[in-house]
Amino acid sequence: MHPVSAFALASLTPIGLIALAALLGGVWIWVALTYMTLFAFTMDQLIARIDPPADTDTDLPAADALSASLALAHFGLLALVIWALASGDLTPARWIGLYIAAALFFGQVSNSNAHELIHRGNRLLFNLGKWVYISLLFGHHTSAHNKVHHRFAASEADPNSARPGESFYHFAPRAWIGSFAAGYRQERADLDRRGRGGWTPYPVYIGGALALLGLSYLAFGFAGVGAHLALAAYAQAQLLLSDYVQHYGLTRSRRADGKLEPIGPAHSWNSRHWFTSHLMLNAPRHSDHHAHPARPYPQLRLHPASEAPILPSSLPAMAALALFPGPWRRVMDRALAKWQNSQGVAA
Repeated sequence: MHPVSAFALASLTPIGLIALAALLGGVWIWVALTYMTLFAFTMDQLIARIDPPADTDTDLPAADALSASLALAHFGLLALVIWALASGDLTPARWIGLYIAAALFFGQVSNSNAHELIHRGNRLLFNLGKWVYISLLFGHHTSAHNKVHHRFAASEADPNSARPGESFYHFAPRAWIGSFAAGYRQERADLDRRGRGGWTPYPVYIGGALALLGLSYLAFGFAGVGAHLALAAYAQAQLLLSDYVQHYGLTRSRRADGKLEPIGPAHSWNSRHWFTSHLMLNAPRHSDHHAHPARPYPQLRLHPASEAPILPSSLPAMAALALFPGPWRRVMDRALAKWQNSQGVAA
């Protein structure tokens, strides 16, 4: 099997299901919602295999082609779902079902794909990823992720790394506001360092978001704006949940010169689950991504449990658990303590 085939099957299927749900409603809404929730969870339990990474010496144009296809489909699907939600033709239960199914897709698949694209050197692919984030009203993540998170992850200097014992509800506003500000400061600092002056990308992030909201209004009225805002809010929450889970409680020490130790496998939580790893383009292989940010997703490897901490369940399942601070801390604080003990780190 081609190394991209399983990723394509897992990630493209929900596009068709959600499109059918938006166009035809009825049972397709529940099929789409089931795929993004119960089906994904069940497949993770049934499939125990761990695929080896693709050969890093082999070019994978199919990986970029899939990412570009997912990004282009994202824009059409977003417009289609906004139309369906704004039309007023859905019963409340069906409206909620379509909304959750689509927002889960945008937050888990579109986000993971945009994340891949903003790490590509090809400017067309990079801009596709940037505009996926802008369409979800989260354009600043393009700057904050590349220029702040990858530099300071698992430290107090990174707004998107969760501290031990911090609830998601405390983390989320701190991460959103902090990453917006930190990304801007780093963009400004880069311009000053080059001595060229000019503009940061932030006017594009903000102006693009406002323009797309304006299109939603022109096409579907205030109901369209409301649907767009609601979908973006849910998708952003999914992105923040991923950040929260993937670095929860892990910290990098500072060397004698005050600089952070190099980021390593021990500074990101990973997941072994086959299906959601393919659905999310290997986002759960997070340690290797931090070690090799430009490495295409099929080539990411899963570090052994002795080198990198492993989540107790899949990334989407742990993100759902994070919404409940009490159960979350009972599970993850125990996992964190176990990992720290295995590494000889004081809790």
